[in-house]
Amino acid sequence: MNKNNGQQAGYFRQKTRYWFSEAITRQQGLVLLAAWIGWVFDSMDSTIYAMVMPSSLQDLLGYSASKADVASRGGIILAIFLVGWALGGTLFGTLADYFGRSRTLAISILFYAVFTGVAALSQSWEQLALFRFLTALGIGGEWAAGSALVAESFADQDRSKVLSFMQSAWGAGFFLAAIVNLLIVPWATGHQFTPWRAVLMIGIFPALFAAFVREKVSEPEKWLLIQKERENLKLLGNQPEGASKNLTVLTLKQIFWPELRRDTIVGTLLAFSATFGLWAVTNWTPTFVEELLRVHQTSEDIISNYKSYAIMALNIGAILGYVLFGPLADRIGRKPTFLFFFLGSILLAPYIFYNVTNYATLLLLLPVLGFFNNGIFSGFPIYLAELYPTRLRATGQGFCFNFGRILAATGPLLTGFLVNSFGSYAKAVAAVSLIYIVGIITLIWARETKGKPLPD
Repeated sequence: MNKNNGQQAGYFRQKTRYWFSEAITRQQGLVLLAAWIGWVFDSMDSTIYAMVMPSSLQDLLGYSASKADVASRGGIILAIFLVGWALGGTLFGTLADYFGRSRTLAISILFYAVFTGVAALSQSWEQLALFRFLTALGIGGEWAAGSALVAESFADQDRSKVLSFMQSAWGAGFFLAAIVNLLIVPWATGHQFTPWRAVLMIGIFPALFAAFVREKVSEPEKWLLIQKERENLKLLGNQPEGASKNLTVLTLKQIFWPELRRDTIVGTLLAFSATFGLWAVTNWTPTFVEELLRVHQTSEDIISNYKSYAIMALNIGAILGYVLFGPLADRIGRKPTFLFFFLGSILLAPYIFYNVTNYATLLLLLPVLGFFNNGIFSGFPIYLAELYPTRLRATGQGFCFNFGRILAATGPLLTGFLVNSFGSYAKAVAAVSLIYIVGIITLIWARETKGKPLPD
């Protein structure tokens, strides 16, 4: 290290020692930056589609398509997206355990960025569904690799705080998506481009960040030690039979061994409850805003802007929830904190979507809803990392957090079905928000991991 780099590293450590139990190194800072920005772009690529979903499907289905047609196709695409997210999280999580967190993180970012951009070229709703599925594979993988990378790179005393900060990137990504929508839609309209295609095309830019991750971010010491043990076993001829042929099956069996089975089931059900609630409730916020404003015959441009403002309002509260979950979990415990966020979600979501008929009131309440039903997701990188040993951490985290999405994929389908039955997004969303009861009941069997080090 040359003199200037040494001075920069020293300055960096001096600045961070006030926030952490010990001064963090430059490499730790790069790890956190990579995972945070990767998750920002993850969120942006997920959210920009939600914001253009009605217009994209109306365009692809034809403007004679009914609201029910758009809702049903939208529900199918969201369900397919969640299945892809689940499969990607499980697949890339396994790859991260065997081939490295940093390497897998870079590949997953490249994957979701490219296919978000490619989705802009869709000529049918079926093509759009396929490209969203492929995008989701990378999005699921980014979280599994990134959360394991961060969890293993920091001291036990700082883990909750750092992972809460990492999860806050999802809220920042929402803001970025809203800004993209505000800027790109008017620009595309003025330049004779199809607005929804222009918005999705922006999603390809995170691909450039993948090169930075691969070049600058090293693997955590915990994973390197496990990898060295694997290599030694292989040299001695003790490699588990079939390991090189079917890594995913091998590791998935291990997270269901007796000592981990209960944790895997509990983690999956908690993630399912939160994810079902997010995608069956919050993800329909832009569509709910559109329904609310069309009653007043508001113009398309104003509706587009108001959707962006609603997303921003939701995520003011979400970012606060993400950041505060970790310190609260350190203070009162993981289980009580999950309970607090589940209760807030189940009380607020039905009230807002069923009773609010005024846009100004909606803007005031969305930050509170975002605090609870988005903020709860900071609990998963914290809690799931504490359930699994290093050799299985990314696999276990990736499976629990993402397999719950396969179950949660029924959420958008159910919401789309209920829209047809009730004739209203508001009533449909209010009904499906009762899913949070499942999470509350699951906490009965959850282990408390407050104050415990990561299992080796």
